[in-house]
Amino acid sequence: MRKSRTLNLGTGSFVLLGFAALFFLTTQTTSRGLTWFGPPRYEVTAKFDNVGDLKVGAPVSMSGVEIGRVAKIDFDSKDYKAVVLLRLNERYNKIPTDSDASIYTQGLLGGKFIGITAGGADTYLKDKDQIDFTQSAFVLENLIGQVLANFTKSKADEQNSAAPADTKSNADTKSKEKTK
Repeated sequence: MRKSRTLNLGTGSFVLLGFAALFFLTTQTTSRGLTWFGPPRYEVTAKFDNVGDLKVGAPVSMSGVEIGRVAKIDFDSKDYKAVVLLRLNERYNKIPTDSDASIYTQGLLGGKFIGITAGGADTYLKDKDQIDFTQSAFVLENLIGQVLANFTKSKADEQNSAAPADTKSNADTKSKEKTK
């Protein structure tokens, strides 16, 4: 009886320790983390024409320093724009109201993040304010499509302009051969 009780206690402790380790790893490896353990925060919104593949939990940075995270991405059916809720660290509460937010790519094919560039106003963003100046995501697929469309158009133009000249030169050589 004594051995089975000790075995059960050891097994239960091991399972609890395993769950605690999983909980710790989950909070440390996810991009969202646990907000109720973090520093105080305030929220601002920004509207974008296109957010690309920006995801909830993506970093918000200013001058390369992470100052917050994307908390929510929604759609405004009146303006037909994406509304992004930014949860910023309270420590960075001196962001001018005329600052602008842009969506950037981390590396060539990396995830998206929001970069804020400081403006020059004397007033600062507060909780529930909106960033008015935004620049949408650069969508690589659109650029590739435009380049291919221009390339095929220029090739077609070359062939169309070259075809009449070729037929004219062929006709000239045939007429010269007949005169010989």
